[in-house]
Amino acid sequence: MPDTDVAADADTAALSIQERLYPNLPCFGCGQGNPKGLQLKSYPVGDGAGEGVVAAFMPWPEHDNGLGYLNGGIIGTVLDCHSAAAVMLEAQRRGWPPLPGADLSYVTAGLDVRYLRPAPLHDQVEIFGTVIESDEPQMRVEVELRFDGKVRAQATAVWKRWRPRP
Repeated sequence: MPDTDVAADADTAALSIQERLYPNLPCFGCGQGNPKGLQLKSYPVGDGAGEGVVAAFMPWPEHDNGLGYLNGGIIGTVLDCHSAAAVMLEAQRRGWPPLPGADLSYVTAGLDVRYLRPAPLHDQVEIFGTVIESDEPQMRVEVELRFDGKVRAQATAVWKRWRPRP
């Protein structure tokens, strides 16, 4: 008889962080519940124990910056949303679920993006993110967009605990 727990674990491991932790979120960048959005899918690196998260993103022709490269706003969006995956995974590991009335545990409080070189419009790019500071009220994530072995953009994202007001 097959071990159903092992099969369930394998199915869960195949899901992205977004699909597993917030499958119906309508966010434009990472929401699996937004059919017109980017639907970014991020995965833990290694065993997922603080080693970071990785994603691949294939730009659409509509993401053109007017010069044949990936638009900076789209770059900022995927960096922000990929950092969200790192934060939500860290929050899950630490047992910091969303507070009553909140849809997510954390929200973006700041994003400092640095554009280093053009990113291609017609090729898949990779995004890497690592939580570099983590405590219950706030997390910081370093995130990079890479292509052809070169960092094209990098950002530091600051995430604050979402504390809804009555």
